[in-house]
Amino acid sequence: MTGAHTVRLEPVGVEFEVENGETVLNAAFRQGIALPHGCKEGQCSACKCVLLEGEVDMLKYSTFALNDMEKESGHVLLCRSIAYSDMQVELLNYDEEVLAKSIAVKTFKGRISKFEHLTHDIRGIEIELGSPIKFWAGQYVDITVTTQKGETITRSFSMANTPDQTQKLCFIIKKYPEGKFSGELDSGGIRVGAEVTVVGPYGTCFRREERQGPLILVGAGSGMSPVWSILNDHLKSGEKRDVYFFYGARTPADLFYLDRIAELAGRHPELNFIPVLSHVNGEAWDGERGFVHQSVDAKLKQLAVDGQGDVYACGPPPMIDALQPVLFMNGFEAERIFFDRFTTSSNATPAH
Repeated sequence: MTGAHTVRLEPVGVEFEVENGETVLNAAFRQGIALPHGCKEGQCSACKCVLLEGEVDMLKYSTFALNDMEKESGHVLLCRSIAYSDMQVELLNYDEEVLAKSIAVKTFKGRISKFEHLTHDIRGIEIELGSPIKFWAGQYVDITVTTQKGETITRSFSMANTPDQTQKLCFIIKKYPEGKFSGELDSGGIRVGAEVTVVGPYGTCFRREERQGPLILVGAGSGMSPVWSILNDHLKSGEKRDVYFFYGARTPADLFYLDRIAELAGRHPELNFIPVLSHVNGEAWDGERGFVHQSVDAKLKQLAVDGQGDVYACGPPPMIDALQPVLFMNGFEAERIFFDRFTTSSNATPAH
């Protein structure tokens, strides 16, 4: 069967075309329609919806994301769905603000222009693009690069710079033992000057504008990257909100950007930076100890926030898992919480 099919999204009434062999989610991205999504690989269930009309075939996916009972009741994953007719789907989770601020996913050519060691296992890179990209603070892109040995690697990384910097993208990357991208950076397999392909933007964990209440930012490891973008974008916006910026690490040696944060706090007294260390062994440290979700809980109780404000949390799955009940117990509704759950990988799965 050839040609395009029409996809209609309910209850929002949006329609778009999907090409033969193209997933519904990719077709939406291509046309600037930001549907709920996470991994884009059938692993996380963020794009799950109900097929009301039409025929689809699904590419390989995890039964964790869509179990057999859900499939039998008409549920599909848009990131895995290939249309074989016109179709109508009911969105289970959608954000009208996300739909309204949709940016078409495009492909950009660029090159790595800078590489630096921020800590023993955190790296910083810059990529200069040949043409400008539009994105919201907190979003990410897929980066594809070919190593010196000819291996092609694709990884997902969140921008650390603000959206007004459209042709020089900055990224904060954690080095994992089995991490191909970060490992090749350290070994010289990916060098400054290497050509890259950048596809994006993706992600719904981006800064919302003109909201009320404090801004709660929580990061750990390379979760600093989108949080740093959101923080600086907010401060540039001129909006006046109290900001509580929590960063979880193991030891004092795992902290970085301290001079930059101090400079920001000097200019913006509403910014409160709260580093939290979990493994202080004899080092001089008079800051908070323990796990970052514990410090968030204590501060929210002290402030008696009771669900007012917005939370942006970016980091490894254990941090996000521990933080979710803390936020719910402190009165935050789901629509005021924005997560970016990083994954580690040695293959093509997204890894911030």
